[in-house]
Amino acid sequence: MKFTKGISRFFGVDGDRSAPPPRYVGLADGLVITETHAEAWFVLGSSNTDLMSESARDGEHDQASSALARTLSGYDCHLKVLWAPLNAEEYRNEAESLFTAGNFAEWADMRVDRLNQLELPTRMLMLGVRIAERSNQAKARGSRGAQNALGIGSTSVSPKEIARLDALTRRLGRQLETTPWKAQPAAVEMLAWMIAREQRRDTVLPNPDADGMITGAKLAQLTRGRVLPYPDHLRIVDQRGDTSTWVSVLTMDGFPEEMESPGAGEWLRAVAEITYVPEYGDDDDYGTDIQVKPVNPEPSVRFKVMHKRDALKQIDEVRRLAKEQRQSAAKHSAGETAQEIEETEETMTSLSRDMKREDVTLLEDHPRLVVTSDISLEDLRARCDAVIGFYGGLGIEVSIGAEEQRELWLETQAGDMLRVPDLVHTRTVGAFAGSWFWGGASVGDDTGPIIGYLTGSTPGVVRNDLTGGSERGDATTSAFIGRSGRGKTTAMMLSLLDSGFRGSFVLALDFKGDMGGLVSAGQRYGLNAHVIETGAQYAGVADLFTLLSGESAERAQTEVPAQLGIALPQHLRMRGAETPIQSAVNEIIAAGDPATWKVIEYLRRSEDELAREAGDALYELSLTGLGAPFMGKPSGTTLITPSPGIWVVQVPGITLPSPDDARDDWSVHQRLSVALVHSLLAYGISMAGRKDLRGLRKVVAVPEVHVLTATREGSSFLQYIARVGRALHTALVVDTQDPESLASLTGLVEQMTTVFGFQLTTPEQQDAMSDLLDLPKGDHTRQLIQAIGVDVTQEIRHGHCIMRDRRFSSATVQFDVPSMEMLELLSTTPKTTGVVAEQSAMSLSKSEPEEAMA
Repeated sequence: MKFTKGISRFFGVDGDRSAPPPRYVGLADGLVITETHAEAWFVLGSSNTDLMSESARDGEHDQASSALARTLSGYDCHLKVLWAPLNAEEYRNEAESLFTAGNFAEWADMRVDRLNQLELPTRMLMLGVRIAERSNQAKARGSRGAQNALGIGSTSVSPKEIARLDALTRRLGRQLETTPWKAQPAAVEMLAWMIAREQRRDTVLPNPDADGMITGAKLAQLTRGRVLPYPDHLRIVDQRGDTSTWVSVLTMDGFPEEMESPGAGEWLRAVAEITYVPEYGDDDDYGTDIQVKPVNPEPSVRFKVMHKRDALKQIDEVRRLAKEQRQSAAKHSAGETAQEIEETEETMTSLSRDMKREDVTLLEDHPRLVVTSDISLEDLRARCDAVIGFYGGLGIEVSIGAEEQRELWLETQAGDMLRVPDLVHTRTVGAFAGSWFWGGASVGDDTGPIIGYLTGSTPGVVRNDLTGGSERGDATTSAFIGRSGRGKTTAMMLSLLDSGFRGSFVLALDFKGDMGGLVSAGQRYGLNAHVIETGAQYAGVADLFTLLSGESAERAQTEVPAQLGIALPQHLRMRGAETPIQSAVNEIIAAGDPATWKVIEYLRRSEDELAREAGDALYELSLTGLGAPFMGKPSGTTLITPSPGIWVVQVPGITLPSPDDARDDWSVHQRLSVALVHSLLAYGISMAGRKDLRGLRKVVAVPEVHVLTATREGSSFLQYIARVGRALHTALVVDTQDPESLASLTGLVEQMTTVFGFQLTTPEQQDAMSDLLDLPKGDHTRQLIQAIGVDVTQEIRHGHCIMRDRRFSSATVQFDVPSMEMLELLSTTPKTTGVVAEQSAMSLSKSEPEEAMA
C-alpha cells in the first residue's frame, strides 16, 4: 500500500490531487455542508489601516495574532478575498426610502449612472473553518457510487445534525466577533453566490426554504457548468458552448526571510493595488484613451495554525539539525561553519523562547492567486504578468501553476481540500497577520447618500448623511476645512443637496456669494429652493434679542453688547464706549420687550456724551443694508418661510476680513459684516428651533467660519450655536480655511461628528488639521495633507480630501459630482476665467478611481 502511494505521489496523482470535486449537500446561514464534512463560513469586516497610527496598528496586529494562535489553533481554515461588482441598481431601490423630496428618482438615477461608469468593485473577505467530519471519505465515496448506480442516492441532512453544526458555528462566531475582523456568519444567500460565481454563469440564485436552507435541486443548479483545463489556464464555457471567462491560478512559491509592515509585508492587502494596461488593437475604440485598469486578483489561502506543542517540536528539530551541522563543520579540517547554519540555530532558539513566553505559534499556509479575465486569453496573460511583476518587486516569487490548473482551481473552492501540498510555507502567526488581509481603506456611514469613492489602498463608495447625527443621538456638527479653491464649497453643496432630497430644512448662510448654484441645482431637480438677499428691507429680522428669547434670554444680555461693540467705530471703543452700551442693554431688558433698536435710542437720549456719540454712530449704521437686519427698527418683513427646502441667504456687498487681519484694522464695512454674521447664525438656529419645524431634519451651513473664530466674541458665539444646535437636533455645517483657530474651540470640536480635510500648506495649519482628523502629528501627516489636493502631475485635484467619520476613522476620499451638468450648476469658479476654469472644474468629475489608486 505504501509502495502504491509512493508511486502515485511520484507521478503527481496521489489521493489529494486525484480526489473528486466536493459534493455539496446543504447550505445554511454560516454553514457549507458537503458529503464528507461541514465548514463554518464567516464574513470578515475591513479595518481602516491606511492612515492608522503606528500604535493603533501594533495593537490591532497583536489582537489578530492572538486570535489566530488561540481561536483558530488546530482548525483547517480557508481565507478567500473576493471582488464583487458594485450593484448600483440597489442604490436606486434604496433611494425610495432614503429620499422624499423633489425629483429624487432622477437624482438617484444620475448617481446610479455615475457608479456604473466608475465600475467600483466591492471587496468581500470570507473565512471558512472546518468544524466537523460527517463520515469517512473513502466510505462516503463508495456509498455514493453504489447509491448512484442503484438510483437511490440521498443528500439529506437531518435537523439534529443541522442544529449541532449551527451551535458549533455560533460558538466559534462569538469568539471571532471580538477580533479585529468582527466576523459574522455568512448569510445563506452569500454562500450561494460564492459557490455559483466560480462557474461565472448568470444563474438566478435560489431562495432558501422555510428552514433557511438550500438543498437538493436548488443547490445542484449552483454548480452546473463546464470548465476546461489547459496547461496554464482554465476556460469557463457558457450555455452556448462559447468561452465566457479565462481563469489562471498562480502559486506564491517563495517569500523573503524578513518583510516589513507597513510595506512589502502586507502582501494580502496589496492585491487591490495591482494594475495593468490593457493591450488595445489598432481598430479598438480605446486606442486613443489608454487607461490603467485594476487586476483584482483573488487570493485563496488554506492554512492551519499549529498547536504550540507541535510548533515547538518542529522548531526544536530544526534547531537540533542546525546544531549538528555546526558541530560537524567544526570537526572539519577547515573548522569553519556556514553563516546560514549559525543564523538558523540562533533564530530557532530565539523563536522557541518567544513562543514559551508570549502568545506566538506557527502556521502552515498555501497561498494561491486566482486571476480572471472576461475579455480574452491575451488579456488574462497580461493580468498574470502584472501580478507576477508586482509581487516580484516585493521580493515574492509568484508563478503560474503549470499543468495543475484543475487541481489548484478545485482547491480554491469552498468545501474542497488541500490538493497541492508541496508549496507550503511555515511562518509565525504574527507574520501571517502582518499580511493585513483585512486592512485597507474604510470610512463613512453604513447607510445614507453616496458622496464619492475611496482613493486609498482598497476601492469602495463613501456614504455620509449630514442629518444622521441626531437620529443616532450623536454629535451633529460637520466641518469642511482647507485652503481656497480645492472644492470644499462644492463638496458641501453636494451634501446639502442630499439633505434637501431627504426632506430637510436647509439654511445656507452664503457670506461669499458663490453658493447660488446650490439653488439652481435644487430647482433643476424639483426642490423648494430659494435665494434671499438681505438688506434694509429686512430691518430687525436678525435682532439677537428676538432670536435669543426664551431660554436663551440671559445669553442676549452679553451677546448684544458684544455685537454692537464689533460694529462700533474703533475710536469710540478705545474711549470705553462698551460700558455705556452694556448699561443701556441692562436698562432695556429691565423695562421689558427688549430690542436692539431700543438700545440705540436709549443711548441717543443719554446725558452722557460718550453714550450719545455711540448711539448716534450706531443709528447711522443701522440705516445701512448691512446694519439694518440686526439693529434696525423692524419693518415687519419675513426673511424665510418655515418650510422644507433649501434657503440660501446672501448679503450683497458683504466684506469679511481675512484671518490675518488685525481687528483694529477692520474697516466699517468689515465690522458690520462680522456683526451681521453673528446675527444670521443665531437666525438660522432660531428658525431650526421653531415648533412648526421640530419634526423635520434641519441643517444650517456656515461658510468662511474662520472669520468668526478670529475674534473672541465670534469664537464664544460659535461654540454656543453648536451646543444649541445639537439640542435642537439640527446639523451644523461649517466651512473654514483656518483649522488652527477651529481646533482651539473645545465646545465646537466636541460637537464634530465628521471632518473633511482638504489641502493646507503651512506646518501650523497642517498640525491643527492632524488633531481634527485624529491623525498622528509628524512629517508624514504634513506631507499627506500637503499632497491631498494635487494629482500625480501636481495639478489641482478638486474634491480630494481626508475624511474622518463618526468612528474616528480616517481615509482619503474623492467627492464625486455625478454629471457635467451638475458640475456646471454648482461651479463656484468665476465665469470670467473662461476655458481654464472649465478644465479645472472638470477634474472633479472625471477623476478615475484607478488613477487615484495607482
